[in-house]
Order: sequence, then C-alpha cells, then structure tokens
Amino acid sequence: MKSNFLPISKKEMDNLGWDRPDFVIVTGDAYVDHPSFGTAVISRVLESQGFNVAVLAQPDWKNIETFTVFGKPKYAFLVNGGNMDSMVSNYTASKKPRTSDAYSPGNKPGLRPDRATIVYCAALKQAYKKVPIIIGGIEASLRRMAHYDYWSDKVRRSILLDSKADLLVYGMGERQILEIGKRFKEGLSIKNMKDIPGTLYRTHEKPVGDFLFLPDFKDITTSKREFANSFKIQHLNTDHFSAKVLVESYPGEWVVQNIPAKPLNRDELDWVHELPYTRNYHPAYEKDGGIKAIEEVQFSLISNRGCYGGCSFCALTFHQGRVVYSRSHQSIINEAKEIIKLPGFKGYIHDVGGPTANFTKPACFKQTQRGACPTKQCLAPEPCKMLEVDHSDYLQLLRELRELPGVKKVFIRSGIRFDYLMLDKDDTFFKELVEHHISGQLKVAPEHVSDHVLGLMGKPGNSVFKKFTEKYYKINQELGMNQFLVPYFISSHPGSTLEDAVELAEYLRDTGLRSDQVQDFIPTPGTLSTAMFYSGYDPITMKIVSRELSPHDKALQRALLQYRKPQNRELVREALIKCNRIDLIGNGKNCLIPGNINTNVKAKKKNSAGSRNRHKG
Repeated sequence: MKSNFLPISKKEMDNLGWDRPDFVIVTGDAYVDHPSFGTAVISRVLESQGFNVAVLAQPDWKNIETFTVFGKPKYAFLVNGGNMDSMVSNYTASKKPRTSDAYSPGNKPGLRPDRATIVYCAALKQAYKKVPIIIGGIEASLRRMAHYDYWSDKVRRSILLDSKADLLVYGMGERQILEIGKRFKEGLSIKNMKDIPGTLYRTHEKPVGDFLFLPDFKDITTSKREFANSFKIQHLNTDHFSAKVLVESYPGEWVVQNIPAKPLNRDELDWVHELPYTRNYHPAYEKDGGIKAIEEVQFSLISNRGCYGGCSFCALTFHQGRVVYSRSHQSIINEAKEIIKLPGFKGYIHDVGGPTANFTKPACFKQTQRGACPTKQCLAPEPCKMLEVDHSDYLQLLRELRELPGVKKVFIRSGIRFDYLMLDKDDTFFKELVEHHISGQLKVAPEHVSDHVLGLMGKPGNSVFKKFTEKYYKINQELGMNQFLVPYFISSHPGSTLEDAVELAEYLRDTGLRSDQVQDFIPTPGTLSTAMFYSGYDPITMKIVSRELSPHDKALQRALLQYRKPQNRELVREALIKCNRIDLIGNGKNCLIPGNINTNVKAKKKNSAGSRNRHKG
C-alpha cells in the first residue's frame, strides 16, 4: 500500500518537484486519505490519470493569502464544504454552535466557516479572478437547486449562483471528474463542459431544448405549494435512465441540471477503492491530537453504494441514487488484508457495508435495465412484488472475512434494514448476524412507532418492527446469547404530533426498550422530509402535513421519547397535560413519571389553543 500523502503545503509540493499543481482541492475538513472521504477519492482518481493534485485543507478564510499557497493551478480549483454540509457540521438541531468537530484536528470547532463552499469560492475569486472553480461534495450536491435553509429559515438560491462557481458536480463525482480532467487535458475550457452528466451550469441565455422547467425561483419563494411542487419534480428525476434535464429560472439567468451520471459498476467501484489511499489522516495533524473521524472507518470496509430504502429524511436519493451496486468479494478481501497490516489493528473489522449494509445489489432486475421506478418505492408502504430478497452473497462475504488470519471479529455497524431482513424466508443470515456480527447490542432504526408518522417517513408500519424484535430475541435465546436492541428514533419529524410522541413513549414503556439514540429532526437540504417541514405539504401527495416549529414544542416531543431521564420530568408533565393524558402521571405501573397532579390544572393548562405552537401549511 502506497504511503505517500498528497501535498498540503507549499514545502511538500516543492519536495515533489512541481512548479504548480494541476488541481487544488479546497475543503472544509482536515485531509484524511481514506475512501470514506470525498476529497481523498476525487484526488486519488485524478492522480491515477496523471494529474498533480494538492489539498488546501481548512484554509483561514479570513486571510486571502492562505488561498495562494500553491499558486495558480494549471486547470482549476475544486471546492467542497467537507464530508458533511458545513451548517450541519457547525450547528446542532437547536441551532446552537457545536462544541466539537470530528473532522478537524483535535476535535476543535470553528475551523470551517458557515456555508464553507460559498465562502471559499469568494476568497478564491478575490485571489485569482480567472481561474475556473468547480464545486462538489455533499454541500453542493444537496444545495444544487433552490432549497430551504433551516439555519436562515428561508429559501436560498442554487449554491451555484451564490458561490459564483463555473460548474457544480453533484452525486459521487468520480465519473464527472474524469471527464472534466480529460477535457482540460485536451485543451478545452470550462465553457466547453456544459453537457457532462452529473453537473450543473449557469447561463444568461434561456436554454432551448427538451428540458423540464421547474417553477421559477420567485414562485417558490412566494408559494409554499409551488416549493413542494418543485421538489417533487426534482425527486422524480434522480435516476440516470429516466431523468430529464432540469432548468430553474432566476431573474436574468438560469441554472441547468444535466441528467445524473451513470452509477459506477462493480469493476469501477473496485478500481476506486483499490487506489493507493494511506487510510489515515495527514501526519501534520498528529501534534494537534489527530482526526477523530478516522476512528470509525479506518478498519472498516465499504462494500456497496446506493440505497433503495426510500427514507424521506435521507438525502441518499439525491446524492448516491437508488440503484445499489457492490464491490467484488476479491476486492474487499484484498482491502481487508491491507487493513490487517495497519498499525493499531487489533483483529476487529469495524464494519462491512454502505448506506445500508444488507443491500448488495439492485432491488430487481429491471433497475439495471430501466433504473428505479420514479413514482414507486421498493419497500414502503408495502414491499414491491418485484423486490428480490437475498442475503446469500453478503453472507458469503462475511464468512470469507471471518476466516482471514488475524481477524477475530467482523462487525456490522452501518445499519441493517430490518424490514428487508424480515422478508427473507431463509433465517441463515439472521442467525449468523446475531451469532457473529454484533457485540452485545444491535443498533436498529425503527424511527417511530406511529403508523401515520412512519408513512410520512417512507418506512413500513410498526408491526414489522415488532415482529423483528420478537424474532431477534428468539434467535438470541436459541443461541444461548443475551444481546440487546438499541433503537434509533427521530423526534418532531413532520407529521409527528405530541400525541404521536406519547404513543412512542408508551411503546418504550411496554417493551422496556431504551431510547438513548434520539435525534431531533434536522431539516437538511435535499430531503423529502425537509420539503414537508418548510412547505407544510407532502410533495408526493400534496396533502397538508402538521409540523412542530417551536423549539419548546420540539423539546416536549424529545422529552417524551426520553421520559426516564429525571431532568425531563417537567417537560413530560407539561406534554401529558397538553395531551389530556394525566393518567400517565403518578405511581401506577403504566405511568411515565411519578407525582401527583391537581386535576383542576387540566382545565387551565390543556393546550389553550391545542395548536398554539403547532403550525400547519
């Protein structure tokens, strides 16, 4: 395995004998050379084609000189906000600044600006007025068209316009960057790159052709129904087989989104993951405490890409697409053998998976020929009859990894889709999962228990999770094991009322499940749930969806999900009074919190206007 990092300083570049790089990647994260990090993948892909690539990691955006350390690149600056959207990295769901940053040296916060992609591009424009700028990564990908921004509470323009970049790469980016590099090498300018799938460009001339025009920016900022309609059109055009070229109109200019890039096939995925990554952070960060983000992935294996799970709150449809492709066993085994040689490896492979670990191939044979169905989901509300349920290939891979010399245990941490697992009539994988691939507890994501809320989330009804839970504990018993489930829940998702949160609290009480893994819903760009949150409509059905917008009402829902915590009792008490559920306050076996309550309080405090802080579209 090659051990040379790409240069992150002028001195390192000079040591390589370069007079200047072909490309400079500017990123909001520290430089970690691992295939789980977008900067590493794109830089290694370019390097494989003979390009010299330098990495400008977390530059001081207040000092323009830091953007000139490598000089003027031969071809372009490539800008990304980091492995996460910079606003998600910098702020919590309650919009408070985060106190740590796993993608920065020593977990130090504040080394990445808000809206990093836009800020970096502004600095580069000031430093070099005519050098092409291409933006990409998750921040650019999910903000590529007009989008609701939770942190400013308004609809923002395409990030392509606000950054004033020349081109935007959306999706995973390897295929696009190879084509861009090829055209630069052929002597073409950035102006000759307006037809590349998986990219967006801006123009001051109204596009003419077989394009699909979205509602104008003015319309979606004045009508929430039009915003929902615009999102629906985008949602239905994410597959490279069926998508149309989309056009969004702004005063005096247009943003054009080319069709998505074709997903990488098995051989191409193998090639990307076999590039010479060092699988570690740059040694320059050692003195500051290293980069924590590497800890979970350094000894992990990415086996697949894409997801047909269809969760409304997930942006994978917008970024990776719904068609699943996986790497070959041999490629993964070879990578595992390299991991075993790494310093610090203690015999434990931390994960083998991807967006969803037990999705290893397209949902059905039609997807490889026609793509994913634009208007139908594979698993919800009911499993599609065409869905092919088969864990045999994944099981065989895990068995091969378990047999490698030096491997003590192979864990699965990237997530098991339990509804897909329950569709498998062969229990072999389920049993081996319990016996070999978890350590005392299995993390699962039912998200909620209210069927109404689950429907809006794009998840199956709660009866599926109940059956899964029963089967999980039964298999544990059969194997003589005593392992637990750690469920993951989302509070205040669009459509979730205080009454729904009470239902979830009662479910936790009755089952004895702990709800330590609770996440307040964060409306991130690019998701169906965010469109619901902002507009008050379900874009697919155009039905009105209730939303909790008040921070206090959100706190009430979260407190109910964690009613066992003593510090939540007063919030739980308030919530139960509002819902007229004072029967759950007291010392009875069904009560959520202890204490007495004056029933006269009920008349005074019961949700004086039921929906005082609950907003509807």
